[in-house]
Amino acid sequence: MTSTGDVLTVQRVIPASPVAIFDLLADPARHVDIDGSGTVKHARSGGRRLKLGDSFGMDMKLGVAYATRNVVVEFEENRRIAWQTLAASPLDRFITGRVWRYELEPVDGGTLVKQSWDIRKEKPLSKPGVRRMAAMTERNMNRTLERIAEILRAQA
Repeated sequence: MTSTGDVLTVQRVIPASPVAIFDLLADPARHVDIDGSGTVKHARSGGRRLKLGDSFGMDMKLGVAYATRNVVVEFEENRRIAWQTLAASPLDRFITGRVWRYELEPVDGGTLVKQSWDIRKEKPLSKPGVRRMAAMTERNMNRTLERIAEILRAQA
């Protein structure tokens, strides 16, 4: 794990190609399968491949049910994808804006996958509370990378 202020990054070498990993990440319908937190319940806009600027919705549950809108803010085919999670009104005035980023680098034995949780664009009032979730988020991110590896191992 690395942490630079408001960006937390975990990484893992996954014995699969960047193409196979990117295919999972670029399909919102597969996010429920790879989510290590257990909070993603359903993709509202699955079954299509994401591209820069696309918006997709997720039904979530963390104690209570809620929904998010996510916008793809970074995209480089088979190398990098990131989306910004936006809360619905009225929560968007208080807690919204974190970016989830995946960077893929071919290495011996597969692909180095770096997953980042970037809260630099989070609403200022919510940042202290969000920062308190860092340890839990780190565990969940590591589980996500583990799940990606398991899915791709099963498909091989």
